[in-house]
Amino acid sequence: MHSHPNARLTQRGRLRLICQHLDQDWSLPELAADAGISLRCAYKWLARFRAGGPAALADRRSVRRHQRRTLDPRPLQKAVALRHQRLHLRHIARLLAAPFSTVARTLSRLGLGRLRNLETRPPVQRYEWERPGDLVHVDI
Repeated sequence: MHSHPNARLTQRGRLRLICQHLDQDWSLPELAADAGISLRCAYKWLARFRAGGPAALADRRSVRRHQRRTLDPRPLQKAVALRHQRLHLRHIARLLAAPFSTVARTLSRLGLGRLRNLETRPPVQRYEWERPGDLVHVDI
């Protein structure tokens, strides 16, 4: 992963800061001031190093590691019931406190994405006659 262009420390710089603190007994506040980072940030890197070693000093993604893309069974049943009451997807998402995209994706997968899909269509009425031409109507 690429380091931010304005980052004060790269992974190598973080490792050097931690090694100077642990091996050479330099104080962390002085090292943080020299590196141009806050003391809180220095303690964050120290805690990560102690938890996972040098590999833990790598940059992390800023997005969540696990994103829920489906609804649990109980909220799903509630969403289906609300949809059959002809509520809009945004309103259902607000009532369930779930992301709109998750609600829309889940209900669309069930065929309830459009309001017109909620109504049952009347059966097609076909006129069938015994002989061809019986249905022909001619006005003279």
